[in-house]
Amino acid sequence: MRIVVQRVKHATVIVDGSVTGEIKNGLLLLVGIHEDDTNREVDWCCRKIPKLRIFEDDEGKMNRSVKDMDGGILVVSQFTLYGNAKKGTRPSFIEAARPEKAESLYNYMIEKLKKESGLKIESGEFGAMMDVDLINSGPVTLILEK
Repeated sequence: MRIVVQRVKHATVIVDGSVTGEIKNGLLLLVGIHEDDTNREVDWCCRKIPKLRIFEDDEGKMNRSVKDMDGGILVVSQFTLYGNAKKGTRPSFIEAARPEKAESLYNYMIEKLKKESGLKIESGEFGAMMDVDLINSGPVTLILEK
């Protein structure tokens, strides 16, 4: 599992002209699911992400989590995170999970975050062509891999 975590002031996902997910201060997660991923990898990510201390405290140090901030999390599927362009100029996506498996784990992740984080969890639409609009705060961007 590969996740790009971006600290945002605002993020929105639009599909076919309609907003499917929107948050104010919080985290935008671009989620790539590997062919070997299981619930175990998703569980690890769902425990870690709400506790990541990447928001500033009163002294300007990154010491607070999205949970501490009572922020939101916007989850967007992105199989292209497993694109491999080492050979040639057209990326290969053979490491990305097949859509059936990826969608199941993606939905599991959203439900797990909703149940366990207590935060506002929004999402894009799996497999859709999405427009993602965001204001990256900092900018702060991390890549998590499990």
